Amino acid sequence: MNYIPLFLAFISEKPAWSVKIAVIMIICNLISLVIGRYAIKTRSFVPSIPILGLEGLGLPELLATTSLGHIMGAGTIIGLRSIGIIS
Repeated sequence: MNYIPLFLAFISEKPAWSVKIAVIMIICNLISLVIGRYAIKTRSFVPSIPILGLEGLGLPELLATTSLGHIMGAGTIIGLRSIGIIS
């Protein structure tokens, strides 16, 4: 039995990328960078990356905060799409 057509029946149409989605993701990443700048108490011993005046954030902190920003952005985009604000 071929299960691929059955599997494809449950997959919804993937939404198209738009500038609105990109702006939402960028804003969520910037918010998480600001949160991480003040919330991370124990920093790594690697040299800091001077991004937007955020001295003291090294590569591990930058990866952690942008990962959080992508999670926040994905949740925001899914939420706004489910209530119909963005299409």
